[in-house]
Amino acid sequence: MNYRNALPQLNGQQMLADGGLETTLVFHDGIDLPLFAAFKALENEQGVEAIDRYMRGFADLAVRHHRGFVMDTPTWRASPRWAAELGVDREQLKAIHREVVATLAGMRERHETPTSPFVLNGVIGPQCDGYSPTDILTAPEAEAYHQTQVNWFAEFGADMVSAITMTYADEAIGIVQAAIEAEIPVVISFTVETDGRLPSGQSLQSAIEQVDAATGEAAAYFMINCAHPDHFRHVLEPGGDWTLRIRGLRANASRLSHAELDEAEDLDDGNPQEFGELHQQLAQLLPNLSVIGGCCGTDHRHVDHVCRAAHDEIVAMA
Repeated sequence: MNYRNALPQLNGQQMLADGGLETTLVFHDGIDLPLFAAFKALENEQGVEAIDRYMRGFADLAVRHHRGFVMDTPTWRASPRWAAELGVDREQLKAIHREVVATLAGMRERHETPTSPFVLNGVIGPQCDGYSPTDILTAPEAEAYHQTQVNWFAEFGADMVSAITMTYADEAIGIVQAAIEAEIPVVISFTVETDGRLPSGQSLQSAIEQVDAATGEAAAYFMINCAHPDHFRHVLEPGGDWTLRIRGLRANASRLSHAELDEAEDLDDGNPQEFGELHQQLAQLLPNLSVIGGCCGTDHRHVDHVCRAAHDEIVAMA
């Protein structure tokens, strides 16, 4: 997939991603998100303004730190199964995808600079639960299911798509196959439990290697998200060629397990400064790391501390 080479994060550019959009909307902005579906916030002015403010904050952060910005669409829950549960029909869903891509394209025009390239990223979530899936798709079933969103993102002008919080390899394989057909770069981001393994029980190394073997290494790169650094650092420490395929991290602020986070009534936003310092350690284990953001419980403070920690390390080495 030569078209993926246009992504600046594959060519030496350090990039930011955003943080925990859904947790920010719920806990900081007081917006109700049925099924944790951020796109539902776009139905009213309060939600539109909150998402715009949130994304502008990260855009400004990227420019200030001279990093690029991977701009995520708020579509993690905007696939056909979840949309149907939310009472959103196919035409409405397609219009939502068109609108969010156009909105981010406009923001890119206003904020992008030569030292801070912006990449418009179409976000895809799992067909089932992002922590504990009960419906397990085969790779062909996953390809058929996710083709809808992948095709829309390709049609409306997204630069890439990312499958976030993937919990098992076969669904990831199907999404990569769908992206190959649509000729759009694709990233797979796996979530892991407190033991560093996928919710399916498979090791992170095995999952990455399985996806690469089944797709001819067609994914642009892999990421880890929705887990605290302490949950997966030990998995990376032995190293190996497979870790070279990991270019992105979007960790949780909290050390709580997924089950504990599901039951929590208050936001655990951890320690933003420590969050940044932990990423210094992770960067030593991932030579190709080029995209850093956050996941549940994180916001602009956490990602800012990651950038500051990286700057301090560069200064110390000079």
